[in-house]
Amino acid sequence: MSSSERPIYHFTLLRHGESVGNAESRWQGQSDYPLTDKGRAQARALAERWKLEKVRFDLAIASPLERARETAEIVAATLNVKLELDPIWMERDIGEMEGLTAEEVRQRPQPPFTTPYDSIGGDGEGDWELFLRAGQALHDLLRRPAGSYLIVSHGGLLNQLMHAIVGMAPHVDPSGVRFRFENTSFARVVYFPHQHRWAIDAVNDHAHLKSQKQQEVDHGIV
Repeated sequence: MSSSERPIYHFTLLRHGESVGNAESRWQGQSDYPLTDKGRAQARALAERWKLEKVRFDLAIASPLERARETAEIVAATLNVKLELDPIWMERDIGEMEGLTAEEVRQRPQPPFTTPYDSIGGDGEGDWELFLRAGQALHDLLRRPAGSYLIVSHGGLLNQLMHAIVGMAPHVDPSGVRFRFENTSFARVVYFPHQHRWAIDAVNDHAHLKSQKQQEVDHGIV
């Protein structure tokens, strides 16, 4: 097999658009908040950007939670891509903190020290548990044929997926590196199986949101 024939995986990792939970500063977890009108506009702006750039995907895979599913549906319809839903891409289960505002979470008693093995929110997924789920999701992707895949998911899960890619286990208390994923921002990563080599091409790319922001200014929305 020549080098040009060797299989290569291209993954675009997309966080959903702004949801009602985001707009209300709530810890969403696996609660099923829909997109706001702004979130739908963000998804349309990204879809139009990729259409102009002639971006192509062999398949889109999304979390079934409404905010991710609707984002994926908007993009997939614009780009004419088949969409699958897979619950492994759902956001972290955050237990008793689901639906609370950021201020309400700050007021909850906090342990003096936490490890990656501790559950959060009572019985929610701890960092290590989420890291293992992200690793399983990555393993599932690499069992598919080589190609170009769009993954539409959530900030917490996508962070642990990036940690799995770079080989970074969860830290304690919680500390360490976080990968920024704003609403409808995306990372692009490439995997070369014959070398077991990853290349990170983009992180938190949200250039399409700048044009959307200008449109809001032009129309007197902000």
